[in-house]
Amino acid sequence: MRLLRILVLLLAGGLAASAQTNSAPAQVRELSLQECIELALKNNIELQIERYNPEISLYALQGTYGAYDPTLALSGQHDHNESGTTLLSGSIEIPGSVSDSDSFSGSLGGLLPWGTTYGLTGNANDSYGRNFVFQTNSIVGQTFESSQASTAINVSQPLLRNFLFDSTRLNIAVAKNRLKYSEQTLRMQIMQIITTLEQDYYDLIYSRENVLVQQKALELANQLVAENRKRVEVGALAPLDEKQAEAQAATTESALITAKALLAVQENLVKQLITDKFSDWESTGIAPTASLTAPHQLFNLQDSWSKGLTQRPDLIQAKLDVERAGIEIKYAKNQLLPELDVFGRYGYNGSGREFSGALYDLSTTDRPFWRYGGQLSIPLANTAAKNAYRSAKVTREQALLGVKRIERNIMANIDDDIKRASAAYEAAGSTRAAREYAEAALQAEQKKLESGKSTTYTVLQMQRDLTNARGNEIQALAAYNRNLAALSLDEGSTLERHGINLQVK
Repeated sequence: MRLLRILVLLLAGGLAASAQTNSAPAQVRELSLQECIELALKNNIELQIERYNPEISLYALQGTYGAYDPTLALSGQHDHNESGTTLLSGSIEIPGSVSDSDSFSGSLGGLLPWGTTYGLTGNANDSYGRNFVFQTNSIVGQTFESSQASTAINVSQPLLRNFLFDSTRLNIAVAKNRLKYSEQTLRMQIMQIITTLEQDYYDLIYSRENVLVQQKALELANQLVAENRKRVEVGALAPLDEKQAEAQAATTESALITAKALLAVQENLVKQLITDKFSDWESTGIAPTASLTAPHQLFNLQDSWSKGLTQRPDLIQAKLDVERAGIEIKYAKNQLLPELDVFGRYGYNGSGREFSGALYDLSTTDRPFWRYGGQLSIPLANTAAKNAYRSAKVTREQALLGVKRIERNIMANIDDDIKRASAAYEAAGSTRAAREYAEAALQAEQKKLESGKSTTYTVLQMQRDLTNARGNEIQALAAYNRNLAALSLDEGSTLERHGINLQVK
């Protein structure tokens, strides 16, 4: 990603010609680094997208608790049945019977957090109708009506497999782990956005300073052209010297056009990070209120390592992966056990000619029934559970190695960051001295040219040296500040460095 951004900046040189036709921004908005960070935290599209993931993970966690929601079921039905006529010997016909029945049932059941399954059930049935029977050489019709009712509670409790840890508790524990993981992803995304913004902000300062450097170089080149033209007119200088100065001025003007194009591209990079409505900033330029400086910072490798090994979100995520693997090992180990469940059922019966009688009989609790027992199930090979346990253990070992790899990379990156920052700080001092020397050398050479003791070529060379020295100085200052931002990211202290208190709700 960073390489792509650099390529974009390099390609901006090809926009130099078109940059001349582009109008300057209609307005310029001054922004400090802190203001840019606040805009990014509020408007950055990538952060807006990432902020939803912890919320999604939270809903997923809350959804896993739905396994403990009780289930209520109610049903009722009516049955009607008619039988055909029965023909006996002697041509005696017995008419068919007619029967009806109404039945109602209800249940409330579910799962408790310690693995207990329960169920409350109740049902009532009322049957009524008419049938015919043959008695003493006659057919007798009979009506009938009867009602039955019962209520009971059923309980089953695992004692080995699924006693301490079952699939529901596994899902809850993993969902909690993934919620923490998503929070660290958001934290890392914010840190990366801020670091990129900070580096682009310093690059923007450099781009604006570079435009000023090229403008100053063009002023010097044009000044030399004007002075040489006067000398040529009075015969004190050869026309070739005038042409050399004009060529240098043209080259410097081209460099200025390129610098302005790079500035426009760099402004766009900052705008992309601080707004979700790029069109609103199309005609607005950004003027950083900060300047490129090299604040001295004492580096402590051990302290930076300590921060990185405790604060880096990606390392915390790797440790969460280890924790998740441990959770899965716990579940897989539990599944190696035999299945031993105890169960019980207790309830009451009721009966009567009508529903009311059956329900009354049920309310007296005079006719209880119960059942209890146990069930043992032992898988003889248990191949699936054994291999799942082995796989979980290997997965955890792999996750532990992943933690070590990230720790190694953090330590190496921090060491590199400190070395780069230290080198950039020293480079900032040396390039400042080189710029001061180039300024003094140019002033001295210009005085020599005025007295006829130097040449235009030498002065032009001195001007180029000064321009390069000024460019090297601001480049070193920008590099130093970029390295400090990279060090904070690798330490995991970016938010702390900018006074940002992140709380995921």
